[in-house]
Amino acid sequence: MTARSRPAGEQAPPARGRRLRRAERREQILAAATQAFARNGFAATSLDDIAAEAGISRVILYRHFESKTDLYRASLDRACERLVAAVGEGQYTPASLDALVGAAAADPAGFRLLFRHAAREPEFRDEMDQFRLNMVAVARRELAETIPDGPWARWAAQLAPTVAVEAVMAWLDVGQPDPEDAPEKIRQALAGFIPAARSQEGH
Repeated sequence: MTARSRPAGEQAPPARGRRLRRAERREQILAAATQAFARNGFAATSLDDIAAEAGISRVILYRHFESKTDLYRASLDRACERLVAAVGEGQYTPASLDALVGAAAADPAGFRLLFRHAAREPEFRDEMDQFRLNMVAVARRELAETIPDGPWARWAAQLAPTVAVEAVMAWLDVGQPDPEDAPEKIRQALAGFIPAARSQEGH
């Protein structure tokens, strides 16, 4: 594979010729697939592209994954598992935004794959819709402490994960400036609409 500069957080494939154990090889392929899919999307990425990204032959790739769809789904699962491991499942704490920013910085391609590409792929849309619904449910549960139940509370719960994710995505796109300050800036963005929802439900 031709040498090229890699974005922050992207890992280079192991050196050619090194024999990997099956689990290591699978992780190598998934890391390469995540980079390739996040760069070009599902339709425009071929198995040959992924094999080249990983520095392996297509034959080796097929020993681990039966099809491009199988590989894409496994890449999504990996990205989701890494995000949940960093942020926590079904919960929101004061440290959650810090963890979300940290997870995105550690795996920008995985974050983009989940939140930019997968939702646009018809074959995987249902899975991503469910993932988003879970995020909305967590937000609604947390906001219930400060916003009375009603349509504006539901509006805020829908908006909170969208603002958080898009804010992190924009932060990645502009080069990850001031990583220590980024979570607080995103908290400020989230804080902007919560008082509006609270005042509407108060009426």
